Amino acid sequence: MTQEKTLSHVNQHGEANMVDVTDKSVTQRVAHAEGYVLMSPQTLSLIENQQHAKGDVFAVARIAGIQGAKKCSDLIPLCHPLMLTKVQIDFATLEDESGIRISAMCKLAGQTGVEMEALTAVSVAALTLFDMCKAVDPSMTINGIQVIEKHGGKTGHWQRKEAQVS
Repeated sequence: MTQEKTLSHVNQHGEANMVDVTDKSVTQRVAHAEGYVLMSPQTLSLIENQQHAKGDVFAVARIAGIQGAKKCSDLIPLCHPLMLTKVQIDFATLEDESGIRISAMCKLAGQTGVEMEALTAVSVAALTLFDMCKAVDPSMTINGIQVIEKHGGKTGHWQRKEAQVS
């Protein structure tokens, strides 16, 4: 018999509710997320060769992603404010797909997970890449934003079946 899942951010009256994590154990928690920005080969070349008129696109997007993770609870109404101990943003250029893979890792010792922070980091980094390049390539797309792995808490380790964390 499978246990039915319930929405944790809705109380017994159907109202939005911040989950009470007071009694949860403090554990090491890590979440990895990824997303993609697809663009023209010319735009990808500008970024790779640091020839974009706005400067180092990766450096700005990395800082934006870190800031996004730190501001997650300000953006997502029912997220707990967390004391992140590490946020890492990485970029991989994908020549065959003419795009960039953005990966984020968020880490802390706490009572709740960091999946939302990792997703926010990827999202804000992707939006920053788009913002910096939209004048030369307004047809870019952002897609595939997802959690690919998490550790910690009572559920332990979870990994998306098709994911390979780098």
